[in-house]
Amino acid sequence: MDAKLLIGNLDLDAAGGKVFEVRSPITQAIVSRAPAASVADAAKAADAAAEAFPSWAQTSPNARRQMLLECAEMIERRNQEFCKAMTEETGAAASWGAFNVRLGAGMLREAACMTTQISGEVIPSDQPGCFAFSVREPAGVVLGIAPWNAPVILGARAVALPLACGNTVVLKSSEICPYTQYLLGDVFREAGLPAGVVNIVSNSPEQAGVIVEGLIAHGAVRRINFTGSTRVGRMVAEIAGRHLKPALLELGGKAPLIVLHDADLDEAVRAAAFGAFMHQGQICMSTERILVHESVATSFSERLSAKAASLRVGDPRESATQIGSIINLASGKRLDDLIQDAVSKGARVACGGERKNTIMQPTVLEDVIPSMKIYYEESFGPVVSVIRVPSEEEAIRIANDTEYGLTAAIFSADVSRALGVARQLRTGMCHINGATVHDEPQMPFGGTKASGYGRFGGRAGIEEFTQLRWMTIHTIPPHYPI
Repeated sequence: MDAKLLIGNLDLDAAGGKVFEVRSPITQAIVSRAPAASVADAAKAADAAAEAFPSWAQTSPNARRQMLLECAEMIERRNQEFCKAMTEETGAAASWGAFNVRLGAGMLREAACMTTQISGEVIPSDQPGCFAFSVREPAGVVLGIAPWNAPVILGARAVALPLACGNTVVLKSSEICPYTQYLLGDVFREAGLPAGVVNIVSNSPEQAGVIVEGLIAHGAVRRINFTGSTRVGRMVAEIAGRHLKPALLELGGKAPLIVLHDADLDEAVRAAAFGAFMHQGQICMSTERILVHESVATSFSERLSAKAASLRVGDPRESATQIGSIINLASGKRLDDLIQDAVSKGARVACGGERKNTIMQPTVLEDVIPSMKIYYEESFGPVVSVIRVPSEEEAIRIANDTEYGLTAAIFSADVSRALGVARQLRTGMCHINGATVHDEPQMPFGGTKASGYGRFGGRAGIEEFTQLRWMTIHTIPPHYPI
């Protein structure tokens, strides 16, 4: 699978023909090659986007809508191609690949709906004969930086609403799945988007920092959106701040799921297993901590362990596999270290804990306490901690005892009570009697604290990717004091 730079709707090699290789996390065989862009290559992509911007910004809302809808159709038509690329490059199970295609197409369809929702307002003026109003206009070139863990969903999300708002885009693909995200660019081209409206840049891992800095510094780039780790997000925010450019950051998480004493335990277990183990726990919203009232904790933990043990773990290339490969051996080593650290300090492995290369069993840890690394660190793997709590007040305290604030979930038969708990959690999102992993294209998606700032989705996203302008029309000559 050979990717290319996509600049001005042309497939290009990097300067000097430099490439980098991606190896399968399962077999370690080379599965794709991609251009290792230089800063000059990246600038060429931003230049192409800048050249395309005036025309695209003036394209009618319905024309933009139709092209975005066509992109959504084409992603779905090429479902098998996307799923194969995801499995080869990231070790994703087929079910995760198919979900990526469905939700990625949904991101584009929702963005298409937004093309006619970019509005302003009339504002009363104190000056006689002055008609004052605000309008939202495209910002310019948008830099999108997408990760590997949900490459179609998050690649599409980085591009869709900026396009709907009349911006042009440079998408910097992940070094882990460049071919998968190159396919997205190929879809946009095939759907008939004009040259330069969407550009794809790939880079070798060692060049990521200079490529990102070069793109943010480019004079045409006016907005940045980044989805990825908090560590890298801090760097992106710092560079964007130096250039006084707004950035939307969707970063890491340590999502708590609270199980109150009156919860439906079977439903809570189903949500916890899905939230903790879907895509091997490699989702920013993954359930990392389960805070269970002590009166039901034993029953809950037994049921969750049984559920985890029943999941089909193995080679993601086999259709029956539910839990596939983690992203690489380094991630596996880090997960082993987190588990061993916890066990050495008194935690108990209730289920799982074993790993063979990049295939890891779903793992449930009991008796996790603050002195353990996993209490605070995002595992980003199929490992979840069960923590017993004596009261909902203690559950709230522990849920908030983290630098992260992306999402949370609460299970209770008393919805009013659960809502009261939800109002006290410092997260950007919260779900009552549902899983922490929940994403819909029209929702204001984003977090607080070290989980980032800004919102993707719907009208909230329009505010991120447009410039608000105040304008006046004087219908009678104004009075001036001099």
